[in-house]
Amino acid sequence: MLLLAVPTIVSLGHQTWSTEAGAHGPIVLATGLWLLSHNRIDLTAGRRQHGLALLAPLILALPLYAFGRAYDFISLEVGALYLVFLVALAQMAGVAELRRNLFPLFYLAFVIPPPGWVITYITAPLQTFVSYVAVSALQPLGYPIARSGVSLTIAQYQLLVEDACAGMNSITGLVAISLFYIYMIHRASWRYALLLVALIIPVAVFVNILRVIALILLTYYYGDAVAQGFMHVTTGLVLFVFAIGAIFVIDRALQKLFGAGRTEQAA
Repeated sequence: MLLLAVPTIVSLGHQTWSTEAGAHGPIVLATGLWLLSHNRIDLTAGRRQHGLALLAPLILALPLYAFGRAYDFISLEVGALYLVFLVALAQMAGVAELRRNLFPLFYLAFVIPPPGWVITYITAPLQTFVSYVAVSALQPLGYPIARSGVSLTIAQYQLLVEDACAGMNSITGLVAISLFYIYMIHRASWRYALLLVALIIPVAVFVNILRVIALILLTYYYGDAVAQGFMHVTTGLVLFVFAIGAIFVIDRALQKLFGAGRTEQAA
């Protein structure tokens, strides 16, 4: 397993994890493995009677891993490695232990970077929506801004709302971290947990609208070099932290309003 995992983790570190889109990856990997340890997964519970049944997914996963590794398809490579990991756990711990640790295993799947075509498909409507709302918010305030699709023009500057600004990066990371928080705090109250999960994406989209507005104003007042330089990343980090804080605040507000979610923490 380590022979497959180490090269893939190195590739993730050089590619996906070094970008804004995959910055949550190391956190998810570390906390996901911690969850398995925290739940005291029994790696000796397997009876090894599932050997033949587990052979089929392993036969599928290994060629996919080799293909992804050879042709630099990182999503395929990591996805295949994840399947090998599940097969290894099932063999050692048994299927019952996998069911008991269903959430940690689902959470670890966020380490798999989504393919580029998936990001493009999802972010296309988000880009349009974020652009529309940002322009609609600034035009009544007298700013000389216009929109053509996802291309924005303010004064003499032209901006393009890309995938990062549309919210895909923050949505993925925010969903993963929020799920970890919800699982640890509200594990016993699944209805309340589902309510919080449903609020994650609206919060992420709202925060990214604020980010686009902030970048537009930075461009207007300080020029394109400032907005597209260090402030581009800085606004993303600040608003990501703000989004996480917003989830915590919403959680507290809902608890006070409905008296929900007051459950004991996961043991």
